[in-house]
Amino acid sequence: MIVIENDWLKVEISNNGAEVRKVKHKNNGLDYMWTGDKAYWGRVSPVLFPIVGRLKEDRYQLDGKTYEMSQHGFLRDVVFEVDEQTPTDVSFMFESTGRYIHVYPYDFKAIIRYILNEDTLVVRWEIINENKEEMYFSIGAHPAFRIPLLENETIEDYSLHFIAAANKNVMEYEIKNSLIDEKGMANDLSMIQLTDSLFEHDALIYSNINQITLASHKSNHGVEVIFEEFPFVGVWSKYMDTGGKMAPFVCIEPWYGIADTYNTTGNLKKKFGINKLKPAESFQAKYKMKFK
Repeated sequence: MIVIENDWLKVEISNNGAEVRKVKHKNNGLDYMWTGDKAYWGRVSPVLFPIVGRLKEDRYQLDGKTYEMSQHGFLRDVVFEVDEQTPTDVSFMFESTGRYIHVYPYDFKAIIRYILNEDTLVVRWEIINENKEEMYFSIGAHPAFRIPLLENETIEDYSLHFIAAANKNVMEYEIKNSLIDEKGMANDLSMIQLTDSLFEHDALIYSNINQITLASHKSNHGVEVIFEEFPFVGVWSKYMDTGGKMAPFVCIEPWYGIADTYNTTGNLKKKFGINKLKPAESFQAKYKMKFK
């Protein structure tokens, strides 16, 4: 486990998937990340690549060939190397070198960097195309935050607060059988109260959101996730059919990509929300998590 820390935060990150496993605030003693309890959901903050969400029939076509790939891709399960490290930041690197061409016929280098800035963890991604042709991909975050944070709180004491991108329409999507269907414009989206039934029908998905804050009405503790220019965001928790309860965590997931739509052709080059990268070029994006 790799540790970075400053006067505000101590962060533990695993080489497996370059996944943040723990964030502890030194001023209030709170642990903010989900525990990874497999009884609910065994991950904490996986990086989704080269797809986000699920493909229709778990397959896609590219240049006349059919490939199979499970939900969210494979990068969350590979072992990264530490590229550079200081006490307050660390870079992880993974180079595919032909190991995944049976499911994804491109070679790439992925660099994931974590940087501490006071009470904020900055996450930077870089994807480098190491092919002689254009590369098609999606990438997304999936951090899960523990709620309630305090013993005297309940899930219903928490709410989600949204800040939309300026001068853009916020679209809302729903998931049906793991595929995406557009619901229409999300008018006046500003706050959603958490309830046990909120995620009964899977994730809440939107476009053109810049920031979501998960906050408690009782303590003002919570997390701000800032992801300007990301085209999509998902908000999710595991809904437990037994007892009709949501799991004790909430994921706020900035995405450059989205699951397949019902009417997809299966052609990766024409997939809704797909990104395209020229040979030897790099894609870069960042988001921030502020812990209060």
